[in-house]
Parts: sequence; structure tokens; C-alpha cells
Amino acid sequence: MASFKKATVVKIISERKGLVKVKIDLDGTEAPAIAYPDLTGSLKTGDEVIVNTTALELGLGSGGFHIIVWNLGMDGYDSYSRGHIMKMRYTPLQMNCLAVEEEASGHNREVEAEQDLRGMPVIAGTLHSQLPPAVAVIKRATDGRARVAYIMTDRAALPISLSDTVVELKEKNLLDITITIGQAFGGDLEAVNIYSALTAARAVGNADIAVVAMGVGVVGTETLLGFSGIEQGEIVNAAHSLKGRPVAIPRINFKDPRPRHQGLSEQTVAALTIAALVSCELPVPRMDPDKMAQVNGQLESSGLSARHHVSIVSNDETQEALDLYGLKPTTMGRPYSEEPEFFRAAGSAGMVAAQMTKDRLMIDSQEDSDEV
Repeated sequence: MASFKKATVVKIISERKGLVKVKIDLDGTEAPAIAYPDLTGSLKTGDEVIVNTTALELGLGSGGFHIIVWNLGMDGYDSYSRGHIMKMRYTPLQMNCLAVEEEASGHNREVEAEQDLRGMPVIAGTLHSQLPPAVAVIKRATDGRARVAYIMTDRAALPISLSDTVVELKEKNLLDITITIGQAFGGDLEAVNIYSALTAARAVGNADIAVVAMGVGVVGTETLLGFSGIEQGEIVNAAHSLKGRPVAIPRINFKDPRPRHQGLSEQTVAALTIAALVSCELPVPRMDPDKMAQVNGQLESSGLSARHHVSIVSNDETQEALDLYGLKPTTMGRPYSEEPEFFRAAGSAGMVAAQMTKDRLMIDSQEDSDEV
């Protein structure tokens, strides 16, 4: 089930809030490792530690590093929180968090009262790499005025601090608030589920747009239903139930060698035909004629064109937005230059959400004028 070994910290590579990267001596060989100080306490060179080596021993990517479980140099550690909501429940690393729904957070009444998103766009993604193009386009299209909340689900990495992407987006003021839900942890706010997270994004974060996607990593089994991104349909349902406007990012690839991901991924089809019970906006970037014909054929044959509001986005700003903010995202190791349609699909969702927001803000502004 799991593999644990003793190692020694030989070098501290970097430290930031919630994450430490180190080099360890493991059986006489130097290897990279990470630690979450909120769980393990602080580290220093020479500390003996216990590391989880399971992923690398199985030959999985998983970031290419071991994970430190405990610092043997400590007699104990207490990461204090006033919260009573347990995450990673009934595991050796269970921890208590202060959830936004709890009275001690000071926000529980706001969240309880906000059960109507009043048309707030909710972008539903399936991969963490869709986050940068979506938020970059939103910020560029709204001149930085739209407040963006990122809601990280627990279908991949649980600690948000693992994401270099989130750190960069926050440093560049492209994300205004982060919320971790379910068993995921470390966001600006913690929430029990997607419903309360969406209401918190609106009521507490004053968000104009929410982008919902899992963290780093993704699970796939080469089966129609056995992949973590099927949650996209569930996110669409939640946004609709709370009177938001769901916008789904289609996964579009042309350089992926796997047939199921060629053109429009079968994962998008499964999430939006099986898991999604309501219609959503499904923006598709305009592509060259052959690629456009392939994706249009897949949209028709899968029934997505009939079930959802498909729009072809011509005024794509994805490349310009990524360049403006100095972002260089990759998907499965491939940059924008190799897989432009993948990133443009996320950017198109950002464009549609930004337009919804501008329209809604204009309405809000008119209502304010009427009251004066």
C-alpha cells in the first residue's frame, strides 16, 4: 500500500508558505523531496526524516520527488487552528482546519445567506494547467477589474501550496482569493464542498468570476468514467443550482498521442454528457479548417452541440494575455507553441466569462444609477 524510508536532509533548496523543497540522502543517493511544514514542522540540514517513497518506486511521475512525512528530530509538533473541520480524516496526517462555514470564521452567516450567485460565471475546468490561460484572459479582458476566485477541488493534489502556478498567479495579482474544498487544504479559505465554496467566493471573496479546477496532478484509467476530471459535470450542476452561469472548458488536444484525447477529448464528452445534468456554455476557439471540422464533428456526434450552448470564439486573446503577464504554462510537458488549441480553449472560456461579467457589471451599475 505504501513505502516509507528513513533519510537525511542534506540541503534546503527553497522555502515558501506551506512548502519546503529539499535534497535528501536516501540509501546513499541524493534525491529531491518536499515537505509541508504545516504537517511536519520546520526542517534544517542534518535532520533525519521519514519519507514516503511510494510514487517514485512505482515509476509514477508525481512531481519526481519523495514526500517527507515526519521529522525525527522533533518530540512533537502543533499546528494550531481554531477550526473543527478535519481534513484527510482518519489518516495519520489528519488535520483540523477553520472552515468558512464555521461560526469561528466570522463568515458563516454570510455564506449561509448567499445561496444565489446572481448570474456569477463559474468556469469549470478539468486540469490545473487550464487555470493560467483562463484567468489571464479574464484579467486582460476586464482591465484587471474583475475579481477572480480559484476554487481548488480535491480530485488531485490536496495541498494548494504544491502549485507553483497558484503562487505565480497570486504574486501577479491574477487571483484575488483561493478556496480549497473537500480534503484539499491551504487556500485563503477552507470550505466543506463546492456549493459552500461558490457561495463563499461570492459573499466573502466578492468574486465576479470563479474558476473551479483540481490541483496539480490528474487520475486517468483509460476508461470512460474512471478519471478525476469527470467532476467537471458536477461543478456545472452546482453552479446551475446556485443560479450561477456555468462555463465549461473543453479539453482539446492535437499533439497528444492517445486517440481518446485527439481533437475533443472523450473526457470532455463524458463529463458533459453523463455527469452534467444541465446545460452550460461551451466555448470553442476558432481553429484552422481541418481541426475545426474534426472538433465540430465530435461535438455533433457526441450530442454536446444539442445539450449545451456551443459558441465559436474568434476574438481569442490567449497568447496576448499569457505574454502580457509573463505566463508560460504547459500541459503534459507541452507549451503553448506545441498545443495552442488546448490553452486557447481555456482562454475562450475566460473570454466568455469576462464578457458575462462586463455585461453584469453594466447592469449593476445601471441599477445603482436608477436608485440615485
